[in-house]
Amino acid sequence: MLKRILSAGCVAAALVGSVGVAQAQDVTLKLHQLLPAKATIPAKFLIPWAEKVEQESGGRIKIEHYPSMQLGGKPPELAQQVTDGVVDMIWTVMGYTPGRFPRAEAFELPFMVTNGEETSRAFYEYYEKHMQNDFPGMKVIAVHTHGPGLLHTKAAVKSLEDIKGMKLRGPTRVITQMLDSFGAVPVGMPVPAVPEAVSKGVIDGAVIPWEITLPLKMAELVGNHTEFSGDRGLYSATFLFAMNQASYDALPDDLKRVIDDNSGIEAAAWAGRAMDGGDVVGRKKAGEKGNAIIVLDEAETKRWKDAAAPVVAKWVEEMDGKGMNGQALVDDAQALLMKYSK
Repeated sequence: MLKRILSAGCVAAALVGSVGVAQAQDVTLKLHQLLPAKATIPAKFLIPWAEKVEQESGGRIKIEHYPSMQLGGKPPELAQQVTDGVVDMIWTVMGYTPGRFPRAEAFELPFMVTNGEETSRAFYEYYEKHMQNDFPGMKVIAVHTHGPGLLHTKAAVKSLEDIKGMKLRGPTRVITQMLDSFGAVPVGMPVPAVPEAVSKGVIDGAVIPWEITLPLKMAELVGNHTEFSGDRGLYSATFLFAMNQASYDALPDDLKRVIDDNSGIEAAAWAGRAMDGGDVVGRKKAGEKGNAIIVLDEAETKRWKDAAAPVVAKWVEEMDGKGMNGQALVDDAQALLMKYSK
């Protein structure tokens, strides 16, 4: 009888132990994004971020990284993939889905960006103030920007007149409107399509920051790069790093805290800082290649700012038409940029 009791106790203990194991079992999250793994954001932000989360979870969270759209679909579909739960996490360009994140476009307007880290901090605070309800079905980890966008072209652009008639890739609707205001012929396309489009002569160049020139090999495809004077770059794009809300809600509280501890303004700054570091390397690479790096003086830069002013006015009018106070959004974006500028 004693043996039977002891045996039954062992079975019960084993069952309790198995429940404990089940409660502590690992969680695997799929992270899907559009860039090659060696590009700046994956290499310097997404992968280190995932490793940090895995470590802080004690190995209970595992993040599988799928770069270059390896899980299927096209870059503009990423926001919907995470909303629908097709994947657990995504990193994407907000402007690839026009109309979905209209308030974010305030940071895409001409001559808004300072550098990646400062602008990302400003953009994250702007998100907290104005965009909390713009991401249904998502747990936002970070929103951020890149550093100053500039022109990368086959023919030299030394004045506003030089850009007229050029076919140039733009990443979002606001930025293609800006290119149109300069007299260029804007061509919208996701950034992975740029190298082939340039090499086949579909476009004459692109507007992108220095850091993305590295994986795209733009220094080999074009010979000219045009920057602007002053403390503001030509433009920036806005980015979203988010998790499916249901995937987040299914985590136990201690693992939610791990995600929370690695979300927010410091994560946004990390991404922006990574972009800034990539800009330094990309610019250096173009110089080593012997390419022309043209810096427009203050007077010429002002001509471009004046030419782009109608784009801002049009955006304000569009936002007003949607029941948003467009000018208030622009003013707050400018104030936040001033707050975080060194």
